[in-house]
Amino acid sequence: MDPQLRLLACQIDIPETADASARDAHLDRVTRLVSDRLAERPADLVVLPELSSIDYSRAAFDRLDALAEPLEGPSFRAWSAVAQAHGAHVVFGFARHHGDATHISTAVAAPDGSCAGVYDKLHLCHYGASMEKDYFTRGDHLLTFQVNGLTCAPIICYDIRIPELSRCLTLDHGVDLILHCGAYFRDESFATWHDFITARALENQVYLLSLNRAGRDYGGSAFCRPWMDETRPKALLEPHAEDLRYFDVRAEEIAQARRDYTFLKDRLPNYGALTA
Repeated sequence: MDPQLRLLACQIDIPETADASARDAHLDRVTRLVSDRLAERPADLVVLPELSSIDYSRAAFDRLDALAEPLEGPSFRAWSAVAQAHGAHVVFGFARHHGDATHISTAVAAPDGSCAGVYDKLHLCHYGASMEKDYFTRGDHLLTFQVNGLTCAPIICYDIRIPELSRCLTLDHGVDLILHCGAYFRDESFATWHDFITARALENQVYLLSLNRAGRDYGGSAFCRPWMDETRPKALLEPHAEDLRYFDVRAEEIAQARRDYTFLKDRLPNYGALTA
């Protein structure tokens, strides 16, 4: 038996969100867009970008008192309805109020409408177009969840540049599919983004979806397989435009990559014990 799932990656446009009503109007548009696509062709797992409910800007972050939400706020209610209607897991991003803190969060709405978990961004980005440490608190836990017997885990944007996180998810938590939800602005670091996702997928021999938002200054999402070469490159979404794209994830492809290329098996048990 080969566990597998069908994934719908949603590189969506996110307008300026001056207030909660603008956020909710955006949620209404994009949930209808995704629901229409799922009605045409079902998926087991739907993924949205980082902070998919609001725009990524200092102006929006200055309004977090109005735009951030509790875990089961407007964003969860909107995506939970989609999950229930189409029997899918839906992974979405939002700004989350929790106690005295505000997090950049990714939550999972399960097919029964419940919340399957929430992940708060572990590594806050503070260079180029990013100013996250001025507004947000970093997370303190991981999240994994199962879809059709495959183990999935969300990480968020800058998290990809810290290799220990993806390694831990692979080795310690048996993750098959890393869901890397981002808001990659075309600043000076944009050109290195795909190098990092390629390395994380290949060195860990896992599937990796790296999903950006759409727009003039964004776009360029990618889907990486557990092995890629010149005959099997990563799949690229539109450079700027909205793009809702399906991908298949199969446990057997992971197993085959690890049989053919024994990177993980050939690791030494303790590199810290080696002398220099």
